Amino acid sequence: MAVDLTPRQPAKAYGGEGGAYYEWSPAELPMLGVASIGAAKLSLAAGGMSLPSYSDSAKVAYVLQGKGTCGIVLPEATKEKVVAVKEGDAMALPFGVVTWWHNTPGSATELVILFLGDTSKGHRPGQFTNFQLTGASGIFTGFSTEFVGRAWDLKQNDAAKLVSSQPASGIVKLSAGQKLPEPVAEDRKDMALNCLEAKLDVDIPKGGRVVVLNTANLPLVKEVGLGADLVRIDAHSMCSPGFSCDSAYQVTYIVRGSGRVQVVGPDGKRVLETRIEGGSLFIVPRFHVVSKIADASGMEWFSIITTPNPIFSHLAGKTSVWKAISPEVLEASFNTTPEMEKLFRSKRLDSEIFFAPN
Repeated sequence: MAVDLTPRQPAKAYGGEGGAYYEWSPAELPMLGVASIGAAKLSLAAGGMSLPSYSDSAKVAYVLQGKGTCGIVLPEATKEKVVAVKEGDAMALPFGVVTWWHNTPGSATELVILFLGDTSKGHRPGQFTNFQLTGASGIFTGFSTEFVGRAWDLKQNDAAKLVSSQPASGIVKLSAGQKLPEPVAEDRKDMALNCLEAKLDVDIPKGGRVVVLNTANLPLVKEVGLGADLVRIDAHSMCSPGFSCDSAYQVTYIVRGSGRVQVVGPDGKRVLETRIEGGSLFIVPRFHVVSKIADASGMEWFSIITTPNPIFSHLAGKTSVWKAISPEVLEASFNTTPEMEKLFRSKRLDSEIFFAPN
């Protein structure tokens, strides 16, 4: 039975004055469950704070908008890292990491972070389960005051007061004048990579640009087990038809712009043909071939691939499979003439994976 690949927008899960948490559900986007991938988005208003929590899944976080602060406590660490974050930052968050997020008070824009990750070891395939450390849904609200008091070496009435003092759940807005730790410059090392400032892996004039996250430029990617990239293509440019040749799923979030996408699967069947726009998410099944063409506004997307060092094979351009195949095989495969084979091979000799409009 065919799985619906239609791109979807997220739904609000919870929130309040400080911001909101949105998530994609496998009920609406079935490929999330098939691929065991979770997807969510956190939006914090000025002064908003996402309370400390950990997840049942390893993730990649990408800052879509704004700037603020992220607190990170790695497993067995004795001190948190406090990292300044801004638009374009990508971070790898392994299992067991405790994080909190904060948008600068007085900020003119919301701080918006995208989370994409592997839920294969989680409670719900295709959906993150987050464990809050404090607040109305914090894990210590489930323990008796006796256990909390013993754990924290507090009198039971003090333990009860501490656990119940934060009535909010997940996201709060800090009071005026309430301070949080300032970011530490050295804490950013190996924790974040800004994809808008990083060295480009592919740069094709009037075509497009790519920054790839892998174990070389963001070491924690290895622990997360996911690769990622940021792709920006110019107006009316095309991204070459291609597929992941290492049995990986590709999960794509459209950051801005719009365009068209086609996905082709087994037996030459087109399994998706639709317009895509900012804010939508879709998943390309394993070994399926995908291609995109931007509208006049161009298009930008952030993707994760379910392997830390992905390998792609392209079916057009100078690095195409067809450029490597011998002329005789190409003629026989297409049942065409030597003249047509020469015409076919003479095209796209200088173009790589992005094709500017003629």
